[in-house]
Amino acid sequence: MNALSLTARWVFPVAGPPVERGVVAIRDGRIEAVHPRGERTADLDLGNVALVPGFVNPHTHLDLSGARGVVPPTTADRFTDWLRGVIAFRRGRTAEQVRTDIRAGIDESLRSGVTLLGDIAVDESSAAAIRESPLRAVVFREVIGLSAERFEMNAAAARQVDTPLVRRGLSPHAPYSVNHDRAMTLLAEPGPKCVHLAESLAEMELLASRSGPFVEFLSELGIWNPDAIRFSAEEFVRRNLAPDSPRLFIHVNHLPPGMPFGSNQSIVYCPRTHAAFGHPPHPFREFVRRGVRIAFGTDSLASNPDLDILAEARFVHARDPDIPGETLLRTITLAGAEALGWASETGSLEAGKSADAVAIPLPNREGEPHELLLADHPGDRRTMFRGAWR
Repeated sequence: MNALSLTARWVFPVAGPPVERGVVAIRDGRIEAVHPRGERTADLDLGNVALVPGFVNPHTHLDLSGARGVVPPTTADRFTDWLRGVIAFRRGRTAEQVRTDIRAGIDESLRSGVTLLGDIAVDESSAAAIRESPLRAVVFREVIGLSAERFEMNAAAARQVDTPLVRRGLSPHAPYSVNHDRAMTLLAEPGPKCVHLAESLAEMELLASRSGPFVEFLSELGIWNPDAIRFSAEEFVRRNLAPDSPRLFIHVNHLPPGMPFGSNQSIVYCPRTHAAFGHPPHPFREFVRRGVRIAFGTDSLASNPDLDILAEARFVHARDPDIPGETLLRTITLAGAEALGWASETGSLEAGKSADAVAIPLPNREGEPHELLLADHPGDRRTMFRGAWR
């Protein structure tokens, strides 16, 4: 069918306010229009559901999908112990187990309604699996190395080309695991980049004084190189030199809330992972107030119970019901698409964009539409990708 129109109890364009009994008109896999109630008769009534844009999860590690319950989060002050567990888990997996884990993570993402994700990958297994799935993505190849030589070798091996639905990026992993001079050079290049930044107090101590738990951790691995550590976490943001390319800063638990960010820069906050480690309250409220782009992510199943990005927004809503529902919905849709550089194609229900949408069952009661959407309510979701039901 080349043309289809859908209605639901509430339609959430995200680019505008919710539309009660609105109608989304689709033709050839793209949205033609979102009509107000009564302006057009729909071909299909989805019933008591919210029709929202396809969800965006800009921070995953699909290769760690087999680590659920195996590497539980530590307390925040023992973060390097958790890293030891993650390294041991990865070293114990065979190539086939990793491919199985990635496929399992993709399947879980699909069930939750994700149509766009950002994955940090250690090899080509993730991109290969995503290309076979009804998803679009940015796959960030991880680049690690405190020595300049190792960093350059890994960066050269990580460079790949885009396909229509899978764009390629690079991830200088974190300030504690990369040669700072080489990482800054890489961050100055065009193309999507992401960095885990200001995740723990131990990281901040390392950057401030080249001391603390990370020195012991890196020495155990045989890679400690104090000459490689040159810049503060703030400098990783300030020294971004590619203003037209997406830059994602993951976690940002300990940056001052007054830190300036550019229009191409985004903070990806992972609420349930943040809570699992017992970090101090995240400054995302202040960043939102200042107009800094905030997108929610799940991180991996080594630190999160599932890959349900809507559950992240519902978790924050339950803890902080005063945060506007439209703000929370944007963090898991349009803000994520903007962060990954896909906002012209997806992230909102607007004319000209891909028909990517999720039908979410709603409680059978009256209420403000965002509150109904963010209520913890069971029921299977139905996802449309490029105009076809998955």
